[in-house]
Amino acid sequence: MNIKEIAKEVFSIEAKEIENLSNNITEDFEKSVKDIFKSKGKLIVSGMGKSGIIGKKISATMASTGTPSFFIHPAEAYHGDLGMIEREDIVLLISNSGETDEVLKLIPFLKSQQNIIIGMSGNIESTLAKNSNYHLNISVKKEACPLQLAPTSSTTATLVMGDALAIALMKLREFKDTDFAQFHPGGSLGRRLLTKVEDVMRKSSLPICTQKSGIKEIIQTVSECKMGLVIVMEQDNIIGVITDGDIRRAMESMEERFFELKAKDLMSKNPKTINSQAKLMEAQTMMAKYKVNSLLVSNNNILIGVVQIYDLGI
Repeated sequence: MNIKEIAKEVFSIEAKEIENLSNNITEDFEKSVKDIFKSKGKLIVSGMGKSGIIGKKISATMASTGTPSFFIHPAEAYHGDLGMIEREDIVLLISNSGETDEVLKLIPFLKSQQNIIIGMSGNIESTLAKNSNYHLNISVKKEACPLQLAPTSSTTATLVMGDALAIALMKLREFKDTDFAQFHPGGSLGRRLLTKVEDVMRKSSLPICTQKSGIKEIIQTVSECKMGLVIVMEQDNIIGVITDGDIRRAMESMEERFFELKAKDLMSKNPKTINSQAKLMEAQTMMAKYKVNSLLVSNNNILIGVVQIYDLGI
């Protein structure tokens, strides 16, 4: 038994079924997207078993990309949770066979409340398909399961059809990375797009010296402040910066007079600065563009802090 070959066969089978899925797209897909887009309500997703698990993911993707949505378990819905579904909501019912009893039991209520029903099944002649306003065909010819019993290709097809709905809606809404970040404030993207430099910068015990500071004072300041740099100031003006790399290079190239060097001999003039109100994404972009690990935070050329690459949460 070649385990790698088994894995490759699964990939091949499911990839082929996904490729064939595009042949199942009808006007019902387009109408579904347009109605969800126009709806003032939510997209309610429901399904049993494996279909329910995939339904939860579809709902989560919708909710995080601008389409208000939540998943409701069909059995729980039938025993009281139907009250969570309002008249303006659109309901996506998922059943590969299209004959799942718990799912079908929801249809009479939904019709009486005049909710738009989107059925997603692998059988265009199923009860679910015939009782839906729109039907999305997720049929596959072959499961990856050798017994043709465990949902494999079919659940993948369901997931991809849900992704297609979500992406189509994203594009209609002109959903941007900043919108995505608002729904993911705890993630790294949300942090970089929403958090300001002033929220993470170091603003106390900054490593500062003057143009006349000697090399021993500079090295001591770098060591004590542990930021890998020293900021050269004259009164309240930023005139340069010295990094630990600058010090190492000076040791190699100016060994004989190294201990005679002053800050003015080592500093790089016009260091890169950023405003305290800038977002972390802007700081990341600047660091990448100029190939630096630190930016001086300055408002009207007044030094107020330092932000470094590890502060960005990358």
